[in-house]
Amino acid sequence: MAHPDDHTNDAVSLLNTRLQALSAERLRGIRRGIEKESLRALPGGALAQSPHPLALGSALMHPTVTTDFSESQVELITGAHSTVAGCLAELGEIHQAVFHALEADGGQERLWVSSMPCCLPDEDQIPIGQYGHSNVGRAKTVYRTGLSHRYGRRMQTISGIHYNWSIPGATSDDYFGLIRNFRRQSFVLLWLFGASPAVCKTFVDGLPHGLEPLGPGTLHLPYATSLRMGRLGYQSDAQSRLAVSYNGLAGYGGSLQAALTAPYPPYEEIGLRDADGNWKQLSTHLLQIENEFYGTIRPKRTIRTGERPLHALRERGVEYIEVRCMDLDPFETTGIGATTAHFIDVFLLHCLLSDSPPDTPDEIAAMARNQHLTAARGREPGLKLERNGREIALADWAAEIVDQCAPIARVLDEVNGGTAHADALAAAQRALTIPATLPSARVIEVMQREYGGEFAPFIDARSGQAREQILSRPLPDAQAPARWAATAAESLVKQRQIEEAETQTFEDFLADYLSPARLG
Repeated sequence: MAHPDDHTNDAVSLLNTRLQALSAERLRGIRRGIEKESLRALPGGALAQSPHPLALGSALMHPTVTTDFSESQVELITGAHSTVAGCLAELGEIHQAVFHALEADGGQERLWVSSMPCCLPDEDQIPIGQYGHSNVGRAKTVYRTGLSHRYGRRMQTISGIHYNWSIPGATSDDYFGLIRNFRRQSFVLLWLFGASPAVCKTFVDGLPHGLEPLGPGTLHLPYATSLRMGRLGYQSDAQSRLAVSYNGLAGYGGSLQAALTAPYPPYEEIGLRDADGNWKQLSTHLLQIENEFYGTIRPKRTIRTGERPLHALRERGVEYIEVRCMDLDPFETTGIGATTAHFIDVFLLHCLLSDSPPDTPDEIAAMARNQHLTAARGREPGLKLERNGREIALADWAAEIVDQCAPIARVLDEVNGGTAHADALAAAQRALTIPATLPSARVIEVMQREYGGEFAPFIDARSGQAREQILSRPLPDAQAPARWAATAAESLVKQRQIEEAETQTFEDFLADYLSPARLG
């Protein structure tokens, strides 16, 4: 009988063989981009309920500044970059553009720096995103209206970081192998970078939650890493019955198509329209559109105008992956730091290069349990997860994975120059031995030490500091304000042009766009 260490040694040997086969050109060709969501909040921690500021342009057509679920939820989008520094520099400049526009608007709004929301009003007072009168704009609003009926508006105000990543020469099968390993091991990212262990009580008012009081108006779990990624976050009982396999594009596509085309009785009860004829959701299917499918990671392909994402994937294959489990870090001015990004790059290469056997329904169920345990109790001493049907200490498994990343970090530094990847790995190794330094632990510690255990005052103060730091930064160049204003104005013109050119009825547009034939 083989000793367990033999399997580990074989896995490390295979990883190193594949790493050595990667050319410097491919490694330098890695691209990453960031999408960052944040609520607009007022001083004091209340949700800003005003419309998306006109100075930020059209949420439908602006290339880098849009909204997510709520009209109050800004989403900032970078391009794809060959370096972490370049990506974070663009993210910083987009923040500058947003804050200068908000300041010119005369207000003191800030971007809430926590993934868990600020102090929320009643459910029906959380504004849903508005995108104008074109068919595509109306569809975006109806989709969000559907989300509000299905899951509630409060859940949709949770914000996060999406990290988009690609490497030249990777096939769809390569990316699905990466995705399977990521799903097995993403607890490492939740543990290292989770930063949402507490929440304002307005988020759970009237709901069962299982949280413990921390300070006035504040609830938490003492060993939590990421409430956002736990049972209170982006979860769906309806979607939990989806047995989505990541063993290849065909199976993944078939699973999504079934969810996009099969009626779901509880959503049929909601109905498509209210008594006045207003749309309540796009469809009564388990998923209205592909983006409704929740997950820690997604395979992605750039879509063409009017194209369904699933069709793009099936026709042209996976182009990049989207990591969706990263919390906003309230100790980083723009929500994510360079050390974190460099670690993600190393971690994703580890997922790509390691052996990735097919997943099974039993393993998929174990992954979900591991995620919830890490989110709710990740810093609990001695916490055990499931691996291959056996228990293993989270800290031991995480240390094993981080140690296996060492040659990857070394090669990336050799190719790119410097020591950024090795430094990121060393920081992770230190955190493994000193959990008190983790962002989730620091949030609780600072909140108790300086803010009486209150969530909203702590995050409000951090949000104000981030606003001042961004506004005090030198402009990237003298023409930046004019360039930002021109981009915003151009986006508004493009939205009007789309609206004026509309000829199809909304009903016909939806019937065409949602046709199952478009998914093939």
